[in-house]
Amino acid sequence: MITVTMKDNFFSGWGPAKNLVNIFMVHCNSFEEAEKIEAHAKNRSEMGAVRIRDTVVSPYYSRRLYLVTEKDYDDLGPIWKGELDE
Repeated sequence: MITVTMKDNFFSGWGPAKNLVNIFMVHCNSFEEAEKIEAHAKNRSEMGAVRIRDTVVSPYYSRRLYLVTEKDYDDLGPIWKGELDE
């Protein structure tokens, strides 16, 4: 499984993530998809600690410290996939 994880600095600390770090996790079907997500995340000022992880299982984050939003690559909009850049 190839996963891209990032810290969403904008949503961390308030709303559903009050007193938590908000992590956005995208499950990708290929390394090419993961690289697209990584590139777009690094261009967004609110995203930090962007990492591609190639692991058998999804990364674990403690619910006491983190709010994790998980998405599949196929469910993301064109902004994340770079389709608006073409």
